[in-house]
Amino acid sequence: MNNRVVLSGCSGGGKSTLLAELQRLGHGVIEEPGRKIVIEERQGDGKALPWIDLAAFARRAMMMAKQDWSMAGDLNGWVFFDRGLVDAAAALEHATGEDALSSLADSWRYHHRVFLTPPWPEIFHIDADRQHAFADALAEYERLLSAYSKLGYEVIVLPRLSVAERVRFVLEALSQTCNRTSPN
Repeated sequence: MNNRVVLSGCSGGGKSTLLAELQRLGHGVIEEPGRKIVIEERQGDGKALPWIDLAAFARRAMMMAKQDWSMAGDLNGWVFFDRGLVDAAAALEHATGEDALSSLADSWRYHHRVFLTPPWPEIFHIDADRQHAFADALAEYERLLSAYSKLGYEVIVLPRLSVAERVRFVLEALSQTCNRTSPN
């Protein structure tokens, strides 16, 4: 059974808070490649920041997401990804028009259920590392919804609930895919 679970969706939709709670409960969590790249780029020349060169940023995110995906195979139990390879490929397609998604159809697969955080304007905010407007986040959400569906994933849009209720929702949805609550 594939234990790699993607949490994706609209920027500012509550992914980081949900992932922090899953990690607190003992689940493996893989940080978002984009946030790691922004930190590295701010310490360097900044040429691959998403608001400077989205294609360079997306290519780096794809490389990093492949490394994260491979590393997660050694972990037991559910491993939750803050975004994943599909997100990076969708960003690359958006930036360049090149077909970055089709190579992911049969390889680099995550759990068949992918959880997307919907647009949630009440909690959306811009910070130093997230400099796009809510309208851009909405467009990104639509691209991700399309990309994951196109690749045959079962997309589950997370309801706007408290963090504890969202955690319960995710874990219950995953437990329905097997006879136990966590893969080994």
